[in-house]
Parts: sequence; C-alpha cells; structure tokens
Amino acid sequence: MIRHIPNIFTCGNLFCGCVGLVSVFQNDLNFAAYMIALAALLDFGDGFAARILKAYSSIGKELDSLADCVTFGVLPGTILYKLLQRSLMHESYSIEVFVLLPYVAFLITIFSAWRLAKFNVDTRQTDSFIGVPTPANALLVASLPLIVWQHADWSPRILNPYVLIGYVLLMSYLMVAELPLFALKFKDFSWANNRVRYVFLGISVVLLVWLQFAAVPLIIASYVMLSLVRT
Repeated sequence: MIRHIPNIFTCGNLFCGCVGLVSVFQNDLNFAAYMIALAALLDFGDGFAARILKAYSSIGKELDSLADCVTFGVLPGTILYKLLQRSLMHESYSIEVFVLLPYVAFLITIFSAWRLAKFNVDTRQTDSFIGVPTPANALLVASLPLIVWQHADWSPRILNPYVLIGYVLLMSYLMVAELPLFALKFKDFSWANNRVRYVFLGISVVLLVWLQFAAVPLIIASYVMLSLVRT
C-alpha cells in the first residue's frame, strides 16, 4: 500500500487538471488557474513522498507524465486558447483570424508533451532540468487571468494577440531548449549545497508578498536567470 501513496498524489494532480478543464469550458479561468496551482503542489508532493517512502515504481513514473500532460499541457493550452479568443474580440479581425488564430495556443500543449517525453528518456535530468519544466510554464499561464482580474488596467497588455502568440512561441521553445536549470530538490539543508535554491525561494517570497499574482512571471524569469548564472 505504501508504494501507491505517491500515485495517489499523482491522481490528485490529474483530477485537478480535469476540473480545471471543465472550469475553462465554463469560462471560469480563475478557478482553472487555482487548479493548476493545487496540481503543482500535488506534483511536488508525489515526488517528495516517493523519496521519503522510497516508493519508486515504473508505473508511477509513467502515470506522473500522463497526469502532467493533462494538467500542465492541455489545461494551459486551453487557457491560452480562451485568452487569445478574448484578445481578438475587441478588434475588427476577419472571421477566419478569429476562428483559427487561437489554435496557436495548443503549441504549448504539443511542446509540453515533447518536454515530458524528453524528461523520461534523458538521463541527464535526474538532479536538474534541461529546458523549462512544464509546471513552471503552467503556473505562468495560470497567473495571466489572475493578473487581469487583480489589475484590470494591465488587461490591454496581457490580452494582446501579439503578446500572447509571442509568449506561446517563446515558451514552446524554452521547454525543449538545451537550457540547464536547477531543481528544487534538497539532498540536505546546508547553505553551501543549496545557495541558489535559498536565494530563489527568498526572492519568490518577497515578490509574492509585494506583487501577489503579478509576481509569478517575475519568479519564473528569476528562476531562469539564476540557473544561467549558476551554470
């Protein structure tokens, strides 16, 4: 029974993804964003439980990737699809553009699946990452509708089709790029071995207290920048 405890966390992650998708269909992007945040906690929890309980299994690894593909691949792609639709509603675009352009958002889903497949077969990614992890991208996508809700005056900047398409193309590339990034895995809690992790966590806490939802893009950017400095 113990070896299935991490899988329970993983199934919770998948359930959050399914609930989030229903929320997007109901045009409640904020609740979908909260589901991504909860799923990210569960995704961290399954790995933590597996390490603590030494409950590793091949089925757990495959289940984790399948759950992540839904929650951190399909769901963020669907949120971006809806945001792109909203961004096109206030301009006089042709019906073809309005109908077809939002499907560009699903490049995020495709490259998320590619990223997860690479992670499963890449032996270099046991203690670190190569390419932006799918949960990091999903959390950034989740922050967008929350920022629009919290800061209505920022809406024209975020709900801009050029900005959203640029984001899709950039993050699709960064998820599969040969970009070395540190993982938040603590083998011990010493400062010497975890300096960059403690700095990142400190920056994240300060930004969250100061900017709330608007902090998430800056946190992801600081994660990439600290990784590059560390490398």
